[in-house]
Amino acid sequence: MLAVMKVSELSTPALVVDVGALEHNLATMSAALPGARLRPHVKAHKCTALARRQREHGHTGFTCATPREVAGMADAGLGDDLLLANEVVDDGRLAMLAALQARVAHVTVAVDSEATIDAAARNGIREVVVDVNVGLPRCGCDPADAGRLAALARSRGLEVRGVMGYEGHVVGVESRASRVEQTEACMALLLKAHADVGGDVVSAGGTGTYDVNTWATEIQAGSYALMDGAYAKLEQQPFRPALSVLATVISVSPGWAVADCGLKALGMDHGDPTITGATVWYCSDEHVTFNVDEGGVPVSVGDRVRVWPAHIDPTVAYHERMHLVDGDDVVDTWEVDLRGW
Repeated sequence: MLAVMKVSELSTPALVVDVGALEHNLATMSAALPGARLRPHVKAHKCTALARRQREHGHTGFTCATPREVAGMADAGLGDDLLLANEVVDDGRLAMLAALQARVAHVTVAVDSEATIDAAARNGIREVVVDVNVGLPRCGCDPADAGRLAALARSRGLEVRGVMGYEGHVVGVESRASRVEQTEACMALLLKAHADVGGDVVSAGGTGTYDVNTWATEIQAGSYALMDGAYAKLEQQPFRPALSVLATVISVSPGWAVADCGLKALGMDHGDPTITGATVWYCSDEHVTFNVDEGGVPVSVGDRVRVWPAHIDPTVAYHERMHLVDGDDVVDTWEVDLRGW
């Protein structure tokens, strides 16, 4: 029998996932949004092994952010229904996506303009959704223009499956009552567009609004599986932080300590990471500087600490693999095989 690797044997920085928290999160979400009510967003973990666990919990359709993710999911046999929730105008990448249609039931691409419709049609894409701006200043057409774009897409031979619209500016609002109010306003815009567009799909939402967005036919939540510090602040959310970066203390000075986990191992766009029992001062390229809170356990060079990221999605993308841990045991290792473009 092979010896089980211990967490203390991992080289750091290392991405570690608590299996108990992960399984709790997967089961909790599948109970709340069973089957096709959830279209998990794989950009949150970029890992086909984790996507396979999501499918085992009943979710057969997936959301992707990049053509690379779509191709990787198809290659892994997870291509029942793949939505690329992003606009693409690169002919080479669209042609690659079109080629997948021979072995994948649905490859659907978001469009929000005449140019993106033309690119999709020109390269052999068969199915699209009209991406609608519901308040987040990113991609998406004016809701009033959605019907015209849908008609144009159909005139170019494309099947329009419906609409999508991401209330990304709402998902992080800490007050649940405010999230409900703002989500309703966003979905009023999306449903108005859907009335003009038609189709069976109204795709929206994220981990922060999975339980309040009752207007969409499917929710694109992804971060729920691993969770992070930003979402953990939300009122009435049932998911547990599962992912952390294991780091080694490499220097101790009077009043502070340093571990080998910095900007190149952590997504920092949602703020500083946290260390239980300590206060993070700042992160630099390969260092996190912190001090132990009053009454906390002092650290020494060589000690291990868990660094909890504020944003898991970019954190995962920095790492080649994630280690599943149960207590002190490393029970499995999954490749982060959807990284890159």
